[in-house]
Amino acid sequence: MCDNEHANKPSQEACVVVESKLLAPTISRLTLAAPWIAAAAKPGQFIHLQIPSLTEHMLRRPLGIYRRDVQRGEIVLVVQAVGTGTRALMGAKPGDELPALGPIGHGYSPDPQARDILLVAGGIGAVPLYSLAEEARKTAHVQVILGAQTADLQVFQKDYESLVGENSVHICTDDGSAGFQGFTTELASQLLKTTKFDYIATCGPHMMQSKIAQLALKTGVTCEVSLEERMACGIGACLSCVVDTNSGKKRVCVDGPVFTASEVIW
Repeated sequence: MCDNEHANKPSQEACVVVESKLLAPTISRLTLAAPWIAAAAKPGQFIHLQIPSLTEHMLRRPLGIYRRDVQRGEIVLVVQAVGTGTRALMGAKPGDELPALGPIGHGYSPDPQARDILLVAGGIGAVPLYSLAEEARKTAHVQVILGAQTADLQVFQKDYESLVGENSVHICTDDGSAGFQGFTTELASQLLKTTKFDYIATCGPHMMQSKIAQLALKTGVTCEVSLEERMACGIGACLSCVVDTNSGKKRVCVDGPVFTASEVIW
């Protein structure tokens, strides 16, 4: 993990688009020049991005950090068009300036002694888990489950296979157009019967993460989840992203987005 002195101290940075690449009709990869954020970011943290072209929408958009290159001072985001803001962001061009606040929140914190790790991603939930896989593979065997609705939306497969190896990446799609036909939770249940994992991390739809949390509890494996809630301020002031936990109400933006699965009241 990054222990940089700037970590967990979000700052405003004038990020500049270096590259924009379409991965699927509704998914784009953006590379941004952002040296401060690149140096400070930990796996699982995010940025709150302003989209200047949307003058009628004042609120920033929270986006997970997919990859970072400290030497080049760049971060990589993967954006899926789900609303006005993300559709506008997909149209960003090299040279465009996108003010960002970050890195924000608490990221993943696996036990350094963990030797067998399972990462479970649903759709765009593969974004924050990639940086975790980069760090974890240095000391552990990492297996990854990548779920998507169809093969066309499996845009992360090659990156993950290059990182942890083809045999360690398990693909599933809702319609069976690629890999296992079914949900990530079904595939995770199968793997948990044959492998004794030390740690599980997940990100994706709420229902998926809830079921993975239940599987982890049942098998006695430590599990961390990355919650996705609507955010307004991104700095813990507006309370729009509050969730219930065993220790009271917590703000996803600054108390999370990563929580221990057993802490969340699902």
